[in-house]
Amino acid sequence: MSLLNLSVQTLRKAADLKEKIAGLEKQLAVILGSSTKTAATKAPKKKGGMSAAGKARIAAAQKLRWSKIKAAKPAAKTAKPAKKKRTMSAAARAKISAMAKARWKKAKAAGKKTL
Repeated sequence: MSLLNLSVQTLRKAADLKEKIAGLEKQLAVILGSSTKTAATKAPKKKGGMSAAGKARIAAAQKLRWSKIKAAKPAAKTAKPAKKKRTMSAAARAKISAMAKARWKKAKAAGKKTL
């Protein structure tokens, strides 16, 4: 039977009975000298977590490991100068130009408009 279907009076009776049972369990524990706690007084189990201090220690240790790794590597290549662009001599440019002109002269003589 669902708790939603019960009347207010029935729910009140159930709550009273539960309180009486808890009281009787306490009395029994006193008589027997038992140190066990009842189920109603047990605190819910805390799920495993990590404190902020624990997280900070782990982060600091990881940073230390990375700093050792980076220190062992050679310096970055930022100091390397940029490569100079290769330039063609004036004589070489003139030679290539002359060859291209001769090729076009030959193609035009043959009546071509493209190579």
